[in-house]
Amino acid sequence: MKLSHFGFKLPEELLAEHPTENRDEARLMVLDRKKKTIEHKLFKDIIDYFDEGDVMILNNTKVFPARLFGNKEKTGARIEVFLLRELNEEQRLWDVLVDPARKIRIGNKLYFGDDETLVAEVIDNTTSRGRTLRFLYDGSYKEFRQKLTQLGETPLPKYIKRDVEPEDEERYQTIFAKNEGAVAAPTAGLHFSKHLLKRLEIKGIDFAEVTLHVGLGTFNPVEVEDLSKHKMDSEEAFVTQQAADIVNDAKARKKRVCAVGTTAMRAIESSVSSSGTLNEFEGWTNKFIFPPYEFSIANCMITNFHTPKSTLLMMVSAFAGHDFMKEAYEIAVKEKYRFYTYGDAMLII
Repeated sequence: MKLSHFGFKLPEELLAEHPTENRDEARLMVLDRKKKTIEHKLFKDIIDYFDEGDVMILNNTKVFPARLFGNKEKTGARIEVFLLRELNEEQRLWDVLVDPARKIRIGNKLYFGDDETLVAEVIDNTTSRGRTLRFLYDGSYKEFRQKLTQLGETPLPKYIKRDVEPEDEERYQTIFAKNEGAVAAPTAGLHFSKHLLKRLEIKGIDFAEVTLHVGLGTFNPVEVEDLSKHKMDSEEAFVTQQAADIVNDAKARKKRVCAVGTTAMRAIESSVSSSGTLNEFEGWTNKFIFPPYEFSIANCMITNFHTPKSTLLMMVSAFAGHDFMKEAYEIAVKEKYRFYTYGDAMLII
């Protein structure tokens, strides 16, 4: 498969700028791989496709307010700083992206907040857009993290041109988010409401929670025609023994095992035993899934509608079958399904 196999025309008005009023009332397209059928539903209808003993694998990562705005010393120029990952807790070292990048050099200081009590110094130019910052802060580590949370804002994707609104703080987070560390939401999970989770629980569906801290690498454009030459950024993932046991038990009983989102899928596919079962895992994964690919764990997945030529679309293509995925996406555009972060959902069975 080549990069050009994943291009399609996506009208800009189909990029969802706002979430649906209710989490579980986004539209849902259901793809049945065996029957090659496509149905149109609402997300809350997902309950009709699952039975007692089936398992849903949820990514419980929590998004932190990773976008900060600071001012450059002397010039006062406004600089956007996007926190990517913490490198060293003790030294307050962070990998960040800065915008505009051309204005920032090693040794520059940036000031944050009206009182400018948070200062950062640029100590390394790691990549063309990336930098390493050392935050200069006198308080304890706990106070420092509170300061980052207080000054940061919800890191909505760049395609959303509007300002961050109060509802984004809640809606750009799954209701089962627990472990802080993501700079982007695992979007398929955003459709689950408390009410829907309760109904699924009552029906006897089991949940296995994994953690994959979504980084911006997930959204990095693929710039090579030969997909085998694309390198994914590493993301931190955790699969507990408890989650592995729930999943392996359902697999042994030939139940439906559903990965909720491409991130949950990447986490489980990064930790497969030679006999095709799920192992406990703690570490970093840069797994890139594109067709042809043999999935070992999940036999069902929930995902959003992705943008052309994205690594997310490539994974969906590998799972649904490339021609079937293309047909579904053509219908999605025609039927005006909403795409991307706050968009509609797809269930592939």
